Amino acid sequence: MNGEGKIIVEEVDGVEAPPKARVDAVDTAHETPRETMERKRDYLDGFLNQKPATAAQGEPGGDVYEGVIDALKEIFDPEIPVNIYDLGLIYGVDITEGGHAVVTMTLTTPHCPVAESMPAEVELRVGAVPGVGDVEVNLVWDPPWDPAKMSDEAKLELGML
Repeated sequence: MNGEGKIIVEEVDGVEAPPKARVDAVDTAHETPRETMERKRDYLDGFLNQKPATAAQGEPGGDVYEGVIDALKEIFDPEIPVNIYDLGLIYGVDITEGGHAVVTMTLTTPHCPVAESMPAEVELRVGAVPGVGDVEVNLVWDPPWDPAKMSDEAKLELGML
């Protein structure tokens, strides 16, 4: 555009071709073509030779932690045919080095008929997991439970997917 707000159009017959890309090889004067073409170092060697890190007992992937999760998946809400873990009622599982397990959970509503018995059942089942010593169950209402907290498996089971 020029200063008057008009667009100036210029017609051309053609344009110059842009320069071609050029790759210079690193000092190949002393290398044979075969040496030049071979990979110098396999970048995957370190990755492929690395041993998988083992998770601590009380961390996700550890035996005790996974045992607690399995135990929680065996407890079902009496009104909904889905376990409390997939239902999204378990907000957290923490396990210390000494085997002390802390489970933070909620219920579907504060007026749930199992409000008194469910935390006791969680404590009993988690306490039966090998490697768990003491169990503490914290029942919280904030954030409140809603169906969005359910796993896809639970939603499928209930026909919500």
